[in-house]
Amino acid sequence: MVLIAAAVCTKNGKVIISRQFVEMTKARIEGLLAAFPKLMTSGKQHTYVETESVRYVYQPMEKLYMLLITTKASNILEDLETLRLFSKVIPEYCHSLDEKEILENAFNLIFAFDEIVALGYRESVNLKQIKTFIEMDSHEEKVYQAVRQSQEREAHQKMREKAKELQRQRLEAAKRGGSAGLMGRGGHGSGSSSMDAFGINSSSSNSTAPSIESELKPSIPKAAKPVARNALKLGGKTKDVDSFVDQLKSEGEKISNLAPGSGQNSAAVAKSKIASEIHTDSVHLKMEDKLTVRLGRDGGLQQFELSGLLTLRISEENFGRIKVHLNNNDTHGIQLQTHPNVDKELFKTRSIIGLKNPAKPFPLNTDVGVLKWRFITQDEAAIPLTINCWPSENGEGGCDVNIEYELEAQHLELQDVSITIPLPMNVQPSVAEYDGTYNYDQRKHILQWNIPIIDANNKSGSMEFSCNSSIPGDFFPLQVYFVSKTPYAALKATDVLLVDDDSPVKYSSETMLFVEKYEIV
Repeated sequence: MVLIAAAVCTKNGKVIISRQFVEMTKARIEGLLAAFPKLMTSGKQHTYVETESVRYVYQPMEKLYMLLITTKASNILEDLETLRLFSKVIPEYCHSLDEKEILENAFNLIFAFDEIVALGYRESVNLKQIKTFIEMDSHEEKVYQAVRQSQEREAHQKMREKAKELQRQRLEAAKRGGSAGLMGRGGHGSGSSSMDAFGINSSSSNSTAPSIESELKPSIPKAAKPVARNALKLGGKTKDVDSFVDQLKSEGEKISNLAPGSGQNSAAVAKSKIASEIHTDSVHLKMEDKLTVRLGRDGGLQQFELSGLLTLRISEENFGRIKVHLNNNDTHGIQLQTHPNVDKELFKTRSIIGLKNPAKPFPLNTDVGVLKWRFITQDEAAIPLTINCWPSENGEGGCDVNIEYELEAQHLELQDVSITIPLPMNVQPSVAEYDGTYNYDQRKHILQWNIPIIDANNKSGSMEFSCNSSIPGDFFPLQVYFVSKTPYAALKATDVLLVDDDSPVKYSSETMLFVEKYEIV
């Protein structure tokens, strides 16, 4: 086939954008495009018209036409296949099919057209490859960024070592009573500085000179000079990545890592909402569980990983030297690991978190991770929420889909649960029965099922819907998002005491379980 030009025009014949692929004059292409609306006749079902010299192949797209102009000798089947690919490219860069949106994204569309056709001939590319070419992902940029980050870490490490060396010199000079000698070697006035148990510097000075940190700001090597803000940034993801991935899936591509949809955004909002409701005292404990689960569509657990972190934040200096009592009722076999500066024996024998050197305080106004844990298993009994999706062909070219959920870990209360179900492109579901609420996103081709709360009193629910022009594989993978104030790990802080006299300290705590990835594939 020889493709002369591709254009997007209105049904009145107004050309919005046009891209010609062979050598021709401006008057010639304008004449061909102006002749198209005059050749259109109402009441006919075919999507092409011919003249003595060219063939117009077109597809209606709401108020617009996607138009290809080819030679009469071209293969009509190849023409229609090429037209189909052009029609899929436009929704990837335009949120709505109107003239304003097309003009705003004209350059992206022309770049995509050039990937499909070169010198009048169709290139062997699919939608996924076109998207990759347009993004221009750069391996060299990634290598550069990795080298730059490594150099920054080395510079920070040298800064810390130099700060410790200066501190030792000051302490030795103070012992000899010769602090003036230390000033003569480059000091900036009298002062004191100390490094706490977690490597965070706290200093006090009675002069207006800069502190150790300001003197030792890491110097980045010239080779690692940061990229200018206004420079071209490669590898950036566009706002239509969700639509692109869903469209690839509808074409039969196997996508192992779907971009998170609006369900994850709502879960993030719920997570921040839970955090904002917590009142914090001078001593604040924060326990976070992060869950990654992959289930098979026919049953079975493919991946289960739980990781967690306990952080401590102290906002008043007189509560710096404390110890935290924990209650560990874990029965799963979760692996626990304390911070290197935490007394491991004290934690193993008495489940108390305290510093190896009790005379040192915890850092102030800093979230310090004191304990982390991890749990990986293939035991299906560990699954907190099971999802059963059962699509079946209805004999009319479509599918009837039944989805049900059931809470297995009944000690949890899951909030703002969102189950995202992918759908075939341009096929609207007909929902018959459902618990909670649902939302159909036509642009992303997804059905989002929302359940406010799943707990022991509301541990199961179902949804039934049907879709035309679909097969059972179109409805996978499902994505699940939720948050919970109840942690998965059976760990709980029971008391906070001062090291000196074991007197109790008022403290606040928050616990949160959230999903990093929860999918049924």
